[in-house]
Amino acid sequence: MTAQDPRQIVQIDIVSDVVCPWCIVGFRQLDLALKEQNVLANLRWHPFELNPNMPPEGQNLREHIMEKYGSTAEQSQQARARLTQIGAELGFAFNFNDDSRMVNTFAAHQLLDWAETQGRQHPLKMALFEAYFTNQQDVSQTEVLLDSVQNAGLDREAARAALTSGDHIAPVREKQQFWSSRGISGVPSMVFAGKYLMTGAQGAENYSNVLQRCMTEAA
Repeated sequence: MTAQDPRQIVQIDIVSDVVCPWCIVGFRQLDLALKEQNVLANLRWHPFELNPNMPPEGQNLREHIMEKYGSTAEQSQQARARLTQIGAELGFAFNFNDDSRMVNTFAAHQLLDWAETQGRQHPLKMALFEAYFTNQQDVSQTEVLLDSVQNAGLDREAARAALTSGDHIAPVREKQQFWSSRGISGVPSMVFAGKYLMTGAQGAENYSNVLQRCMTEAA
């Protein structure tokens, strides 16, 4: 807490990918819990690639889901319809269509790593979720990424330079290795106060419970 704001602050580390629908669902649920508990969060987003070997051209989303998880076309459609409904209830628009694609996200993670040094990582993460899920844009494409950078209040050309330099390749790989070495194999994975791990979108009530525990222990 600070002199300006008496609310408690909880450190929350979120390992996620920008093409993971449950990551934005989980965050929206967490945001509801934070508001309900009247708590502030010091959020840090960490890189995870759902499909590190995804080629530059990407893959049709329905085909990808059917291939990766063995689901049928009908099951894939039902899953997207369910996500769309859940998203709407949380104020987030999933605009899936037959042309939706799964894409490579390594460049996006490099820009998120850079944005953290600029103090604007969270706004960029939100802009990338919106670009991919709501606007159905290819977040593996440089200009799409730079549009999100601008939407997050960051300098477009500085971001281009950061991406071109390759300076954030090694840091992203190191962070991925750090979390995988600690058993993180699915996202979203949220670590509260450095000690309580919750994996998957667990719902506002469960997030409220762990926030209460963190506040009680910090009191």
